[in-house]
Amino acid sequence: MHERAAPAEDPLTDGFGRRFPYLRLSLTEACNFSCSYCLPNGYQADGRPRFLEVDEIGRLVSAFATLGMHKIRLTGGEPSLRKDLDAIIKRVADVPGIRKVAITTNGTLLPRRLPGWHRAGLTALNVSMDSLRRDRFHAITGHDRLPEILEGLALAQALGMESVKVNAVLLRGLNDDELPAWMDFLRDRPISVRFIELMRTGDNADYFERHHLRASVVVEQLLAAGWRLRPRAADAGPAQEYTHPDHRGRIGVIAPYSKDFCQGCNRLRVTARGDLRLCLFGEFGVPLRALLQHDDDRDALLARITTQLGLKAAGHGLHQNQTGLVPNLASIGG
Repeated sequence: MHERAAPAEDPLTDGFGRRFPYLRLSLTEACNFSCSYCLPNGYQADGRPRFLEVDEIGRLVSAFATLGMHKIRLTGGEPSLRKDLDAIIKRVADVPGIRKVAITTNGTLLPRRLPGWHRAGLTALNVSMDSLRRDRFHAITGHDRLPEILEGLALAQALGMESVKVNAVLLRGLNDDELPAWMDFLRDRPISVRFIELMRTGDNADYFERHHLRASVVVEQLLAAGWRLRPRAADAGPAQEYTHPDHRGRIGVIAPYSKDFCQGCNRLRVTARGDLRLCLFGEFGVPLRALLQHDDDRDALLARITTQLGLKAAGHGLHQNQTGLVPNLASIGG
């Protein structure tokens, strides 16, 4: 049982003493992949109102920066589907107080668009890549695009980006034998690969039962191979990161089902339609969009954000199969 702490002076601290310097902002629910664990039938538009526009995003990020937030991650769906992504990145990067602007993408458009994003102010890149084998990648994502993604990763390194990471969802029976190949991949590449334990969502119960693999299995293999846990940075994501003296790259493990996973939570989320989500698997969203239309609503926006933090729960309900409002991870960006 987690007891709430006394109210903190920091406006972005919740009742359990957790600080939130990090916002994950979804730009779209649309995706051009059909990953077996997320959107196996592809994205289906529902005709609801449009996604947040550049001016709305600017007001939103400015408000969070005023409250002390300094890291923004742009997610989807697939954020590169936004034609105005360069303008969005620039608007976010230009907000006083924002020090890191990151994006999570499937990477297919990196060879064409990454230089523009970098010029606009992008500092960090996360690429979803669930297998190093082209046939498996195709089977998992529904698209044979691994060569373009590898080209994009090489380009990111050539551009000297501050942070380059790869995300791979752990899937029992589909990619769970590739750790040796990933270690070899990281021997001379100064990037981080993070293995993400498959999470149950509203519509993947059967898939979860077939392919869920405990992240602890990977941790045991890493330790046996001589990898060691490194200290966690204050504004880092949820990954526990491991290093090896013979490898330039690092390996992170994100284990949402592990004990006390939520104690280190340091991020908030806003959906592509402007709802604040206090937890990825929360039971409610807080509408902010009505307060993003005019600069005059800034004080009300700040008050709504800080008031809602008092409602953030100690942890998610995944162990009880409670998936909240999340039908699939594309709906909020993971």
